Amino acid sequence: MATESSEFDVIVIGGGPVGENAAQYAIQGSDRTAVIIEHELLGGECSYWACMPSKALLRPSEVLDTARNMPGVKELVGESPLDADAVLARRESYTHGLDDSSQVTWAESVGISVIRGHGRITGTKTVEVDGRTLTARHAVILATGTTASIPEVPGLRDALPWISRDATNIHETPAHIAIIGGGVVASEAATWLLSLGAKVTMIVRGSSLLAGSEPFASELVADALTQRGASIMFDASLESVSRENPADTGFGRIHGGPVTLTVDGKDIAADEVLVAAGRRPASSDLGLSRLGLEDGHSIEVDDHLSVPGHEWLYAVGDVNGRAPLTHMGKYQGRVAGDVIAARAEGKPLDHKRFRASADHGQVPQVVFTPLELASVGLTEADAREAGIDVETVARDIAVAGSSLQQDDYTGHAQLVIDRATDTIVGATFVGPGVAELVHAATVAIVGKVSLDDLWHAVPSYPTVSEIWLRLLEARRDADH
Repeated sequence: MATESSEFDVIVIGGGPVGENAAQYAIQGSDRTAVIIEHELLGGECSYWACMPSKALLRPSEVLDTARNMPGVKELVGESPLDADAVLARRESYTHGLDDSSQVTWAESVGISVIRGHGRITGTKTVEVDGRTLTARHAVILATGTTASIPEVPGLRDALPWISRDATNIHETPAHIAIIGGGVVASEAATWLLSLGAKVTMIVRGSSLLAGSEPFASELVADALTQRGASIMFDASLESVSRENPADTGFGRIHGGPVTLTVDGKDIAADEVLVAAGRRPASSDLGLSRLGLEDGHSIEVDDHLSVPGHEWLYAVGDVNGRAPLTHMGKYQGRVAGDVIAARAEGKPLDHKRFRASADHGQVPQVVFTPLELASVGLTEADAREAGIDVETVARDIAVAGSSLQQDDYTGHAQLVIDRATDTIVGATFVGPGVAELVHAATVAIVGKVSLDDLWHAVPSYPTVSEIWLRLLEARRDADH
């Protein structure tokens, strides 16, 4: 929605779900105005190049895997592969062919204006968009997210490698793809690429996948990927990359001829290479230096999500580096929007909802690999490093609900417990379908629910959530 106005109550730079949330919460129920400045697609990375397309690609392989472990169904499915064309068509139904018109319609419906272009801060509450100056009465919000990092490896950039945007918008499946990295993007992309029939080689600099997770979780995910055909090279050093006839053929299409990667002195031939080696804040061209802030780095914020020394300026989502996950960014957007609204109306900020706290050691996350990895809070190592006197209880997920879900169910769960408060500070679940277990753990951690009280939170039978009872029993038995 184009607008001729040059003054708004709230200006948001970055039109992903985080910026959308912040704008909506800042103006809803009032006559305040907001504008979102977006130089690409309204809806951002999550809607078109990350969360939504990746999960659309992952779900079919999850369903097929469950079917292959279910008598009465596996006989019908057999070893039939996925229908790749149907899987990609379903993905397109979520990304709308990279058409953001429905997102613009939503913005209009809640009173948010949209300006296409690149926004830069030029002074206090002022933003320039391609030669046009906008002024904010109350706040400017930065919600620009992150961009993919490309390691400085000889020949890698010249090879025009895939990044996550190519993997999620895949249109051609490489016969053999080399994935550089071992984090969430690398592990999830390996999962759906294997399901689409690609041979996958993962080149991991460290000694494990998903290095920030509990060690048992990293091992189970690596084993699951290996069992499905992935070759994982740990402690690997990528020395150089070369490619025959590199070509910018578009998102998700093979970018030229064969690729040769030299790893620890040995050559690996592949049809494509995917770089999934981390991300960096998209803050290098926002005019931050005009405010005495450093370009190209995460933007420090307080628990109101405002930038110290600049109360009118807010940074939400990945760009502030506090919890780089879409759901946490949306949470921050809601907090920031509420804070802006309260300040605009002269209300005190002493209510809990005006402070972001969940991004301090209470962050939930799900990694969608052949075995889902769902976690929240601190790992055992992080808790000990923070000086917490902890104990752990762990059990394989082997309950009536898991056996009913599928044959040969493989899973494991662990709680990290603060001895002093007798509360959970971390929880990790690995196994098919465990994504739905993590919210209960999140509530327990955020609410600081004691283990004595959790004993009376009875899990339904027969569900996988009965693992909670087994974990609490393990703690009770250890105490005795």
